[in-house]
Order: sequence, then structure tokens, then C-alpha cells
Amino acid sequence: MKYLDIDESALQRAGGLHTAREIQQQPECWIHTAALLQEQRDAISAFLTPLLANPRLRVILTGAGSSAFIGECLAPILMQQLGVRVEAIATTDLLSGPRLYLQPGVPTLLVSFGRSGSSPESVAAVELAEQLLTDCHQLVFTCNAQGTLYLRCRDRPRSLAVLLPPETHDMGFAMTSSFTSMMLAAWLVFSGLRAPPPGVDKLAAAARELLATHNAALRQLAAEKFSRVVFLGSNSLRALAREAALKLLELTDGAVVAVHDSPLGFRHGPKTIINSDTLVFVLLANDPYARAYDLDLLRELRADARAGRVVALTARAGDAAMDGDHLLIAQLADADDGVLAFPYALCAQLYALHRAFAVGNTPDQPSASGTVSRVVSGVQVHALPAASC
Repeated sequence: MKYLDIDESALQRAGGLHTAREIQQQPECWIHTAALLQEQRDAISAFLTPLLANPRLRVILTGAGSSAFIGECLAPILMQQLGVRVEAIATTDLLSGPRLYLQPGVPTLLVSFGRSGSSPESVAAVELAEQLLTDCHQLVFTCNAQGTLYLRCRDRPRSLAVLLPPETHDMGFAMTSSFTSMMLAAWLVFSGLRAPPPGVDKLAAAARELLATHNAALRQLAAEKFSRVVFLGSNSLRALAREAALKLLELTDGAVVAVHDSPLGFRHGPKTIINSDTLVFVLLANDPYARAYDLDLLRELRADARAGRVVALTARAGDAAMDGDHLLIAQLADADDGVLAFPYALCAQLYALHRAFAVGNTPDQPSASGTVSRVVSGVQVHALPAASC
């Protein structure tokens, strides 16, 4: 058996079997997730429809780490789609400053993402929302049937818990299947379970083609000894760039410095990171207006010739994206930018996995010191003091 063209036994010895399998299985995970949600369509509609009919509704998308970045990817898309206030606020921020973010008199839907659903920040954020908000509903997306959030919210009034297929509950350290599957599940749920353009089947087909055609190139790129990697994306793809940087930091155990920014923001100081030891990925938007700015910076970085390599991720051919190193996801040339987050996430995961192998790390358990763990521990939840007059 092979995963990502690597023998299962070799992956086992290298400590990356779970991560490789969980990256490769994502197209099937998406199809299974969409089918599962269709079975729950009536219950989901009964919960969400009256809430979304209220123009005063505030939707908060929350989670910690990669789960928080799901919300950051989706927030601008859902705000346009739903016509209500949608914000991404990490549980780590809600926990340290709940009264800064939660507005007691505003009807709120707290949407929590959690692979395990048992991180202390996620559980505490749910409890704080119910404590401080007078009109609060909870929607949970999780991959773990035994997680605290799922068990707490599945039968609770004003709550709905959406449990994803069991294979999305990654056994590896990093969120891969869980990240993209929870993101897809939320998008489908808020779309009334209509498939996001260009449809789940087409998205899965594009991902399978990507795995077949670009895995080798990303493996070869990961063998080059860049110690700095930059991911750049506009709007919702900026959040995906943040997730990509985290994936590389996690799987290489910090051996590779990884940062993210937007193409426009990168010029305002962060560009100083560029030297000959830097690899830059530019996550090009399909939206023509955003893409114009993305391409401006791509041309600039190539003309500067200071970076070791500059690679464009693109779903569209025929412009400056093709004038240098690039990876083309041709099946999604007409897709919305939010859809591009899925194949771009796979590219980032593939690069991070292969780079981890190249630096001699074990992706399934990447932290040699043990100071970071698959489910965060060591967080002490403090009692919230009474509000001052």
C-alpha cells in the first residue's frame, strides 16, 4: 500500500503514516461529509432558518489554532452570503477578553470548530458565551464523537452539534482532513446544504488530480534547503496562508521559519524577510480585482530576484502566473476564491509533510520536546470576575 507515492512501511518508519494517509484521503472525506450532512438536512434547517431570518443576528466563528483559521477563511464569504454580521474570533481571544468581544444584548450564534472538541479554550468559550449573552445559540462542528463539545451540545436546547465522519478525526498531530472537512461542512450548512460552486464532486476531482500531478513537484521542492518560507494570499486566502504557515511550523517542529501575509501587506515591512534562503508561495485569487494586486507582487518578487524561489499557486492560466514557477489547478479556473482554499490547503500540507521528512522530523509526532501536543494541555481556565460598575 502506498500513500502519496510512498510505501506504507517507509512512512511507518519515518513517523508519517497517519499524516500522509490523512492528506491523501481528503477528497473522499469531502464527499462523505456532504452525504452525511444531507441526511441531517431537516434538523439543520430547523435550527438555522429562524436564526438567520433575524437581521440583528451576529455570527461568531471560533476555534483555536487551525480551527480558528477555518473561521477566518469563511468569515468574509459567509458575511456576503448570509447578509448578517459574521466575525472570526479565536477562542484564545474570547477566553482572555470575553467582555471585549461578546455583546450581551446582541443575538449571537457561536459557531465552534474543534477536531477533538475537547480543548480547554473551546469548552470555556462556549460556557462564557452562555454566561454573558442573553440570547445565545451554539453550533458545533467536530470530528470526535467523544469530545466535550459534542457531548455537551448534541442534546442541549439552543444548540446543534454536527459530527463529521470518523475518518476526519485525524490521528496525526496536524489538522489536515479535519481542517478542510470542517470548513466544507460549515460552508455547506450555511449554504442550505447546496454544494458551493463548483460543487463537491468537482472539487474532489480537482483535489485528486492535484495529488496525482503536483505531489512529486512539491516533494522535490521540499528537498531544497530553504530555511524560510512565506505564504501570501488575499482576503480569505490570507487566512489560508496563515494555516499553511502553521502547518509547516508544526510538522518541521520549527526547523523552518514560516510566515504569512497578504500581497498588499507584505510590502509594509514583512518583505524584509526575503533573502536567497527564502521560498515564497503566492496563493493567487481567481477574483480579477484581487488577482491584479496578487500578480503585481508576484511580478515584483520575480523581478527583485532576491528570493530563492517564488512559486505561484493558480487555478487560471494565461497571465503572469505562468511566467515562472507555478502549480496549476486547472479544473477550478471559474471557482470562487473560497473554493481555492481547499486545493491550496492540500498543496501546503504536501509541502509541509515532505519538508518535515527532508529535515529528519516525524510528522505524526513532530514535537521532539513534547512542549506542544495534539490536543492542547496546560491551559488553566480562570474564573471570570464580576463586571465593574
